[in-house]
Amino acid sequence: MAYKVKIDIFEGPFDLLVYLIENAEMSIYDIQVAEITSQYLTYVEQMQDADVAIATEFMVLAAALIEIKSKMLLPRSTPIEEGVVEEDPRTELVEKILEYKKFKAAAELLESYEDKKTLCFEKPKEALEPYTNEADEYLLLDIKQFVSAFNLFLRKKQRIEEVRKHYTRVERQKQSIEMKIQHIIGFLKNHRLKKVFFKELLAKESNKYDVVLTFTSMLQMMREKLIRVEQQRAFGDLEIEMVPPDEEEAMVIGEWDDN
Repeated sequence: MAYKVKIDIFEGPFDLLVYLIENAEMSIYDIQVAEITSQYLTYVEQMQDADVAIATEFMVLAAALIEIKSKMLLPRSTPIEEGVVEEDPRTELVEKILEYKKFKAAAELLESYEDKKTLCFEKPKEALEPYTNEADEYLLLDIKQFVSAFNLFLRKKQRIEEVRKHYTRVERQKQSIEMKIQHIIGFLKNHRLKKVFFKELLAKESNKYDVVLTFTSMLQMMREKLIRVEQQRAFGDLEIEMVPPDEEEAMVIGEWDDN
């Protein structure tokens, strides 16, 4: 029969070993095995003197420490060859200590969550019919009616998503008018400010939105007196021409004179 041993603050052999290492301010990667083994055996003897039933795992770790201590005290039988590093007898012990510390930290974290949870109180569910005087309503449907209702729900949700995407797209497109104006100005400058047709401003694969956006941007440029637009006949193509800077200033002065 196995017993869980807990002496003072030590719970298990590795708990005692980690305490001794940290108390001696040693690095886990550079354990002074001789000193730690001596202290560990002293604690084990104290537990025996106190008539405490020591679990086998304490004795197993003590034997492992003594074995590591003996290996480190023995001289090397052969010289170390160049480029060959002899394995440290403490390597396996260090790996076990690191693994123990990792699981101990996880256990402490779960324990803290448990302590916080004990401070939370939840009201159990109860029937409210005696207070509302309203009985619960149960929806009685066969499998076909249920499937039909569920499909209707999915269709409504799909339409809502489509409308949401549409309005999101429109809002994003409204912000691109200024970019379109810059594109038109660049296009006119590339043509040396000569007259161009409206259809030339449209890409070959333009959709309805591109047409509307280009036309709206053109109207905004007319309002800002950046371009001049003419139409020779009804439903004919629009001819667009950049207003030269000096002429633009004259137009502004003329407006002030008219006022």
